[in-house]
Amino acid sequence: MASENAISFLRNLAGGRRLPLAISIAGPHAFLREYVFASIRDVLAGSQLDHRSFQIGAGDTFAELISELMTPGLFFKASLIACRVLKSRRDKSADVEADGDERGGAKTEDQALTDAIEKMTGPSYLVMLYDRDVVPVKIRRAIEKSGLSITCSRPFDNQLADCASIFARRLGLKLTPAALDFVVARYAGDLAAISNAFDKATITCADKGRIDVEDLLGSGRARVPELFDLAESLARGKANEIVWLIDRAIELGRDPFELLAVEVIPALRRMLVAAAMLAKRRSDRDIARSFGMSPFSPLTARAIEGARGYGLAALAKAYRAASDLDAGFKLGEIKGHHQALARLVVELIASRDAFSSPQTSSSSTAR
Repeated sequence: MASENAISFLRNLAGGRRLPLAISIAGPHAFLREYVFASIRDVLAGSQLDHRSFQIGAGDTFAELISELMTPGLFFKASLIACRVLKSRRDKSADVEADGDERGGAKTEDQALTDAIEKMTGPSYLVMLYDRDVVPVKIRRAIEKSGLSITCSRPFDNQLADCASIFARRLGLKLTPAALDFVVARYAGDLAAISNAFDKATITCADKGRIDVEDLLGSGRARVPELFDLAESLARGKANEIVWLIDRAIELGRDPFELLAVEVIPALRRMLVAAAMLAKRRSDRDIARSFGMSPFSPLTARAIEGARGYGLAALAKAYRAASDLDAGFKLGEIKGHHQALARLVVELIASRDAFSSPQTSSSSTAR
């Protein structure tokens, strides 16, 4: 069958897609990996399947899994065989590049697993979840011959509304347009928070079958820094407030690396896109359309406000700096993540002041 991204797979699954016998799941987005895995199990839960689980870590082998694939069940005609391959399993044959071949010779055990996968004819299902970015090439190719490999990457900004709708649909609920705009503005790329908000809303919304904005308002939300607050502070150049939000989020268990990747960089990207489009004299509605959002979305409004406040040059410089910081975090070249992130946003806000000062002075001179 080939490969597919997680969002496309979940959309088709909600539409009644028939699942192939062999599926692999991998990718850099940990929450999406788990969500896709759970969604597949939910779909197959209604079938008369014996559920067998395997966990393969450092020093473990695929021998028992291969035996299960090759041997029919004693009491059940079909099984759901779920295998989680942990990050700790790091042998040479599994150390692969995203689009390259394996480094080193293939092991007999891996070859036996690929042979067993290629011989699958049903009615059992195999779902392999890899806690890493890619599936070993040999195993992926065996699965893709008749099955499906799913890649779980971070969704783009214009896919966030689609993600939210999919999460609600899985719970048997619909989102009102206002609730959809609200949840995207409030949580943006934090998919785990969106899913958790819907899980809690289900308690009160199951009977009416839809989620309204008021169903997503929690009594304690003001005590917890949300993504919407951080994006708003960035757009408006509130240095003290944004540093406090970062400090508070870290105190509550958020990681600086996550804050940079999930909140700061997407907010900068939206402002940069808006600034580039404003420079071409495009309308606010055109900008919203490029984000895949409503023109009345608070997230769109913050992006346009930030674009006008910082200017294209400052935002381009800040986005490059944020991307370099993200790479430095990933490569382990930068220590003191908290301080580095705070310094980045303070320097960005200082550039806003530098950008707006000449405009202010020139306008006062004109007067």
